[in-house]
Amino acid sequence: MASKTDRIEIENVASPGHVHRVDKAKYEAMRDALLSVLPTGKPGITVAEAKMKLLPALPQDLFPGGEKAGWWLKAAQLDLEAKGMIRREQSKPLRLYKP
Repeated sequence: MASKTDRIEIENVASPGHVHRVDKAKYEAMRDALLSVLPTGKPGITVAEAKMKLLPALPQDLFPGGEKAGWWLKAAQLDLEAKGMIRREQSKPLRLYKP
């Protein structure tokens, strides 16, 4: 289990002012992978497309076989949206992009 120094606070665009403490290494790996695959500008790509593109970039020691990648992808997505680093296109299915 990670120590307190190995954790980071993340936000959730759906719950302003509420933070969660999560494993720093996993979050940063997912954040970097997600930002590397998202296009700049609309219409963006779907979450499923983003996951498919970023899975090969994730460190296997943190995400063996892509384990728990879906949860970490959602956590990173909501945090990055709260920070204004990514945006969502109001479409079905949801599409994400960098502004």
